[in-house]
This record gives sequence, structure tokens and C-alpha cells, in this order.
Amino acid sequence: MQVLKFGGTSVANAQNISLVKNIVSNVAQGNVIVVVSALGGITDLLLKTASLASEQNAAYLEKAKEIEARHIETIKEIIPIKQQSKVLSMVKSELNNLETLLEGAYLIGEITPKLSDKIVSYGELLSSYIISEYFISEGLASSYKDSRELIKTNDVYGKAAVNFERTNTLCASYFKEVPHKITVMAGFIAASEKGDQTTLGRGGSDYTAAIVAAAVNADVLEIWTDVSGMYTANPKIVKQAKAIPHISYEEAMELSHFGAKVLYSPTIQPVLSKGISIVIKNTFDPGAPGTLITKNRNEKGKTVRGISHIDNIALLSLEGPGMVGIPGISKRFFEVLSLAEISVVLITQASSEHSICIGISANDIDKAVSRVNEAFEYEIAIGKIKPVFAEKDLAIIALVGDNMKSHQGLSGKMFSTLGRNNVNIRVIAQGASERNISAVIDKIDVKKALNALHEEFFEENIKQLNLFVMGVGNVGSKLLTQLQQQKKYLKDNLKLNLRVVGISNSRKMLFDDNGIGLKHWEDQLATGEKADRSAFIAQVKKLNLRNSIFVDNTASEEIAATYGNFLSSSISVVTCNKIACSSSYGYYDELKQLARQFNAPFLFETNVGAGLPIIDTLKHLIVSGDKVLKIQAVLSGSLNFVFNHFNEKNTFHEVVKQAQDQGYTEPDPKIDLSGVDVMRKILILARESGNQLEMADIENRSFLPVTSLEAINNAAFFKSLRENEAGFQKLYREAKNANSKLKYVAQFENGKASVGLQQIPEGHDFYNLEGSDNIVLFYTERYPNQPLIIKGAGAGADVTASGIFADIIRVGNF
Repeated sequence: MQVLKFGGTSVANAQNISLVKNIVSNVAQGNVIVVVSALGGITDLLLKTASLASEQNAAYLEKAKEIEARHIETIKEIIPIKQQSKVLSMVKSELNNLETLLEGAYLIGEITPKLSDKIVSYGELLSSYIISEYFISEGLASSYKDSRELIKTNDVYGKAAVNFERTNTLCASYFKEVPHKITVMAGFIAASEKGDQTTLGRGGSDYTAAIVAAAVNADVLEIWTDVSGMYTANPKIVKQAKAIPHISYEEAMELSHFGAKVLYSPTIQPVLSKGISIVIKNTFDPGAPGTLITKNRNEKGKTVRGISHIDNIALLSLEGPGMVGIPGISKRFFEVLSLAEISVVLITQASSEHSICIGISANDIDKAVSRVNEAFEYEIAIGKIKPVFAEKDLAIIALVGDNMKSHQGLSGKMFSTLGRNNVNIRVIAQGASERNISAVIDKIDVKKALNALHEEFFEENIKQLNLFVMGVGNVGSKLLTQLQQQKKYLKDNLKLNLRVVGISNSRKMLFDDNGIGLKHWEDQLATGEKADRSAFIAQVKKLNLRNSIFVDNTASEEIAATYGNFLSSSISVVTCNKIACSSSYGYYDELKQLARQFNAPFLFETNVGAGLPIIDTLKHLIVSGDKVLKIQAVLSGSLNFVFNHFNEKNTFHEVVKQAQDQGYTEPDPKIDLSGVDVMRKILILARESGNQLEMADIENRSFLPVTSLEAINNAAFFKSLRENEAGFQKLYREAKNANSKLKYVAQFENGKASVGLQQIPEGHDFYNLEGSDNIVLFYTERYPNQPLIIKGAGAGADVTASGIFADIIRVGNF
């Protein structure tokens, strides 16, 4: 004997019901019991219609017509015309009865639990009858059996308790002499011993199937739904979730209790004692293996088998000094909730007995607060207990696995993963069986938490990084090209999955939380929404993705001022924008502290030397205990390019324009030539060495004339360069006559920093510095005479982009 249950999506329409018929036709030899839910969406529609009727809202009539139309349409599509008359007559008769019940609710202006059970049961009653008649019309040896004649319950309407002794006797007796190979039954519905209609609660069709399977000692219970088994997480939230091939009863119960909606948690209880296997299968992919649920099965000793969650949770806390050492407080607390028919999902209590905290459905929280405060009115009045405290907008996430109890460190791994992603844990609970670890978090963090945990426990250590890129000019566009080229390499070799989720320039911005395709990002961005800095930041926070990184490729002061917003939300920041780290020391230090506090890396390697590992090397010197004594450096690739190409055969203006056109200078070249850019860089190196310095503390011996320094725009600046050509030629001749080269040098020593143009003699480390190269000499306690030298390309879009790329990888390895 096999029992097959088909859910609402499996019987949502004529096409799906046809798939169900094919599945039932192909089952193994022997008798088959088919339990079906209401047509997809009908149960909710019935509840809505009943609610409108009880509110004396005449709109219920339109909803009732919609219910009728769904069923009539289904009949006409799957039942042959010659056989429709009988089926239509029966269905219309039942729909008339439903209309009478709804009219009664409308007239009296209320709906009782008993009446609600009668109304909502019509979904399963109609679908099971229609499907049974369809099977017969297709030549299957099928018959219909009214579930109310077999499943007996008490008279608690809405979620009746099954009388298993009576039910098992009736089922065993009927199916012993069943007239046909296939029996179609309605799920969810039952009847009391008095004959009144009852229901088994939402999800009760699974329960019906399990009750019958246990009663007839079925070989297997198959639950057919719209997914290929129980998954490691909700596949609608976690795209990388995978079907679990084999799982134990206990693991399945835990997962279904904590929101794995593919299975109704009480389903497992009736079949558990009989050792009947459960198989979760996909109606729309019947060839997929699905999930097999049996006793004590844990493949390959895996620890965590799945991650699940429950939405719409509220916490209720009862606390006060009068609870300590007083027997009966907990009993009274839970008794009040029980009498109010409030189900407790999670319990935690302080060992001091000072407080009890429980998790319940948010729909019950107001009633719970009122009832508990009323029950403890006297203790509250005398100050022994505080008024009960409620918190809403929460969710429970849970790790589930039979073998979790024998592995150390799982809790730490879970909580550190959540902490790294700024997911605040409100309450923690773990059962004595250690089969699950549960945590209550803000519901807005559910998606991020589930994805982060799934990545940690199931994805072969592949870490997903979600990038939000601000600025896609020279450097930004090169970065996106590099990301696209290296995507497969990073995933295969570094176990990093990089996704660009947001892009913005000064005109447009674009978001796609599934990842923006980088082959044609320009075309996609062109059709994006109007750029708005505040809206961009808000959207990054709203998406709330794990391992988020904000990448700033601009030179904007306004963008630099937003870093704190990101870091305080545990969003890492990678930037080539020097403004933040060279602004006030207070802001620089604030960002560093936020990065530590919220576990969000703040990396700015490209602030000095583009892609050269200057800051990274300096950090390693400091953390290893070395002390910087002096720094000498040529830190401006643009100025080095200018003075390496400037001579008596060209003009200073021409060389500067060439540097700008080739992307070596900032958009405003005055920033480079005035020395401000070099001042920022030496300031950053001094601060990274452990010194508190401000820009005003740096001596700038500028070679530019006053008219150039005071130029208000690029046109005025280049005009001043042309007008002062003689002065620039004089600087060149003096250096040449001294057998030296002009280099713009930054120096830091004894707490003082300076920048300025110098004549570098032959033989000096700076003399042969070519093109746009940078060089840094670190004199430290370990390198007092022969400095540690870092030298290489210090400007250009490609190398700057590669430096940003390297920082992104550092975040990924953090």
C-alpha cells in the first residue's frame, strides 16, 4: 500500500492535475491512496470570503463567484463533455451549500470556529471529488472516499486532535476491502464523533496522509509538492540551496517545525512509530530523486543538515526580582498562555531565575501581553515582577542536524558568521538533544543570515562577495573588466564568488541583487534610474546582503563622507579616494574604529602608490613590532611622469596635458601639481605609522606660481602654465646643469612631514625612477641604514584598478 499526497500547487489547475494523474498511473503495483489539497489558492480565498461575510461586506459575493468559477473552469477543462453533467451538478450543489453558510455569516455579522471549519473545508471536498471523477474518466480504477467518515477528532475547531484509536480502526477496516486500486481522499478535513465537521489545521493535508499511512501500515508515504525535496535552506531565499537526499525523522521534524514549509511538522509523528518511510517529490519534475526520510539516517556523518527559519515572531519577556527562587512562576506563566491558546515556539530562561523569555507568533503578542499582565497583576503592583515586555518584527533561524551534538564549535561558527555580517542575535536556544541551535534575529536580516550560514556550512567554503561600485570612469571601468575576466579563476582557485550588485556614476545607477552581468554593464547602466547618492546608500542597506563591499572609485569629498554609514552597517569599504584618510585625524580614526567595531574591513591600499603594496607592507612592519624612523618617497606618478618627460624640447603645459589625457593626473591636475595629492599620501603613511598628523602640519614647498595655485578651473590653470613657461624651463636647466633630475619628494621624519621639488643627484635611489613610477624608502629600527624599498608603477587606471581588486580579495580572505 502506498499513500501519495498532492499539495495545492500540484492541483492548482487542469494542467497540473493532469500531471498528478500521470504520476498516480505510474506508481508501483498495489493499492494507492491519493490525498489531495484544495486547488492552489482556494483555501486562502475561502478564508478571505468568510472574513468579508462576517464583516457584512457584500464584496464576499464576488469572492464566492471567483471560487465557483475556478472549480467550474477546472471541471470543463479536465472532464469529458459527456461526463461533465454529473460532476457539475454535484459541485454546484456543494457550492450552493457554501453560499448558504456565507450568507449566514453575513447576516449575523460574525463567524465562529465551527462555521469557519465548515466553510474552509469546501476547498478539499471539491478538489478531491473533481480529481476522483477525472481519474475515472481517464480509465483509472479509482473511487472517492469522504475523509470525514474515516478520520475522527475531538470538537476543537480549527485544529482538532485526532482520535487515533477510532481512526485507525475505521481506516484499517475500510481499506481492507477497498473496491478499487486507487482511492482519492480529501486532506485537511475530518469529523468529530458527533459528526460535526472539523479541520486539522493549516498544512493538515500532509497530516491526513500520514494518519492514513500509519493506520494501513503503508509501505511508503509520498508527499508531492512543487520542489524536489527538503532543501538545505529555503531555495526562494538561498539560491545555492540543495535538495537533501536522505534525512532522519527527527531532522525532518526540526526543519519542518522551523519553517521548512515543504512538510507539515505533525506529519512525521503518525508514521514515526511505524517506521514508514516518507519521500518528498516534485510534481513538476517527477524524475528528480527528492528527499527520503527514514529512521536514524545521516549521510556521511554530516553535522548540519539544514537551515530553516520562522517569520513573524515576537518575544515576550517576564522578569523581576520576585521570580527568583519562587516555585510556580513558570507554571503560571505557561498556563496563562495555554488557556489563551497561544503556542510557544521557543523558550529560554536565565539561570538566575530572574527572567523567562519566550517566542510566539506575532499575531498573538497583544493578547499574550494582556493576559500575562492580568495574571500577574498583584506581583506587578507591588514591584515583584515588571510588566511583561514585548518585542516584534523578529524571526527565528535554526541549524538542524542529528550529529551536531558530537561536534564542538558549531555554535561559535554560527554566531561568528552572523556577527561578521552585522546580524544581531536577540535570544539563543538549544534543545537538550542538541539537534538544533536556534537564534532570534531581526526579520529584516533573515535573507542575509540564511545566505551567510548556508555559505559557511554547505557551499564548500565558496564565499560570495557582493560589490557596490561607485564611479565607473577610467579606474572603475577597468576594475569591472578585471572582475569579469577573473571571475572563474577566483571561484575555482580562491573559492570566492564576486558579484557586482550595484553600479553608479554621476548620472545613472543600477541594482540587481542577483548580480549585474559585466559583459554589457554599460548598456544596462544607461537604462538605470537617475543617480542619487542618498538613494544609493539606502538601497545598499535595504538589500542587506552578506559580505557586502562598497567600492569608491571617485575623488569625491561627498562620497568619502559616507564611509561611516557603510562601516556602521558592517559593509566593508574599499577605496582609492584619498580624501577620507587625509581629512581630519578625528574622521580617519573614527573610520578605523568603526571598521574594528563592526568587523568591516576598511581598505585603501590604492591611496598611496596605486597598485603597489605600500600600505600593506607598512602595516605588516608595524604589527610585527617594527618602528618607522623615516620615510622618503616619490609618491606622485603624475608628477614623476611630468618631470621625466619635460625638457627644453617641449613645454610644461604640453607635458601636463599629456599626463591628464593618459589618466595619470586627477580630473583636476592642479591637485597633483600643487603637491596636495602628495601631501595626502605622506599624511596617510605617517598616520599608518602610528602618528597623529593633520594636513596643516605638512610643509608644502610648491614649485607652482601663485597664478597657477589660484586658478579657479582647468582652463585657467593651463593658461597660467603657458604664461609661466620660462620659470619651468629655468627649473629644468638648473637641475640639468647640476647633473641632477627633478623629482617631487615627500619626507617624514621625527614627527614632521614635508613635500617639495628637489634636485636628485646621480646615484640616488630616486635618480633613475622612470615614467610614472613611484618609490618609497622605509627606514625603520630593523632597516636603519639600508631602507626597505618598494618601487613600481604608481599611476594609471589599470594598476589602480588592480590595487582595488587586491583589496577586494583581502576582504574576501578576512
